[in-house]
Amino acid sequence: MNERIAAALGCFAFAGVAHAHHGIANFDLNNDIELEGVVTGVEFLNPHSWLHLDVMGADGTVTSWRCELRGKTVLERSGWSVEMFPAGMPITVTGSPDRRDPSTCYLGTALFPDGSSVDRYGQLREPAQPVPVDRPARFANGDPNIAGDWAAEQRVMTDPRGQSGTLVPLSTAEEFEPGAVPQGGQAFPGARGTAISLADDPVDAFWNQRPSAMPLTAAGVQAIEGFDGASSDNPRLRCAPTNILFDWTFEGDINRITQSADEIKIVYGSMGIERTIHLNMSEHPADIAPSLAGHSIGRWENDVLVVDTIAFVPGILSADGRVPHSRELHVVERFTFDPERSALTRSYVAEDPLYFTGQYTGRDVVLISDLPYHGTTECEDRTYRDAEAATTDEPWWMFWKFWD
Repeated sequence: MNERIAAALGCFAFAGVAHAHHGIANFDLNNDIELEGVVTGVEFLNPHSWLHLDVMGADGTVTSWRCELRGKTVLERSGWSVEMFPAGMPITVTGSPDRRDPSTCYLGTALFPDGSSVDRYGQLREPAQPVPVDRPARFANGDPNIAGDWAAEQRVMTDPRGQSGTLVPLSTAEEFEPGAVPQGGQAFPGARGTAISLADDPVDAFWNQRPSAMPLTAAGVQAIEGFDGASSDNPRLRCAPTNILFDWTFEGDINRITQSADEIKIVYGSMGIERTIHLNMSEHPADIAPSLAGHSIGRWENDVLVVDTIAFVPGILSADGRVPHSRELHVVERFTFDPERSALTRSYVAEDPLYFTGQYTGRDVVLISDLPYHGTTECEDRTYRDAEAATTDEPWWMFWKFWD
């Protein structure tokens, strides 16, 4: 097996639960659609961007369409820009229809007036080299220096149009036939021909019909009872932070680490979680107020940063894996910096004796970013609208069920 492919599959194998994106089950990727229209606008947003166009029917009636693109961050990292889609420009879009909204599509390919085209996962520039970092490798006390801007490698579908196959690292994508699934892998849920794509209600099947990825206690079962992953019960679908594990690589956003001898601060580009890792503490204080990020203390062990975090507010560890967590969640992360690859590898173990048994484990890798940190990326999820919103004049956001 190709060494790069094997390495990619190795990363997948380490993860206790696959961090799938929002899912593509709400689009019928088993069917194709073609639209010829005129651009009326484009919105670069996370988790998904939107191209708006007016399409004239055979009877002369004009219908306003919107077609989903990838998120703002990955589009910009791929060389896309809003200037590609000026208002008034004729455009042809091929892709797949939305299952609930008759005037929404999943963009697979855009064809421009000059005859050029770009696929959903098209890379309009070569992957940029990491932003140079002018900093010492170590601090005066000998601690490794991991300060800088970091981002996970982009993952793209093996089908450049995004309709079939599975997600693979960008660096290995050209090694697969369009729509291929690596040996030992599986097609992305909701992709063309998958069981979820053929289900009676693929959206419900994607989010709600799978068992928990972890054995739950009675309290854990009660905590997840009634949870609807396809609604605003899911923090990912209401643009709220999820947790310190998931959000680190979600959306391929750019994170920033600053460091001193006494503490390390981490700001997540996705959803804006901010953490302080205290290097000058050996124990957690007794009176910590629970928070989303929890309270972290760290220490260096043979150049590995070991971070122990407690005092979380209850939440969701994995929406697709249907894993809740309580205030008893305890997370241990290990960060290792590889200067030759400019890579920061994190492995983690999470335990929560109140809500689940066993250990929730995973591993991820971020690289020195190919774009500089730009703050928290604007997020407005417009994908999962209730069916009623697509058939009334009410604004789509009226149908969200926000948590307190």
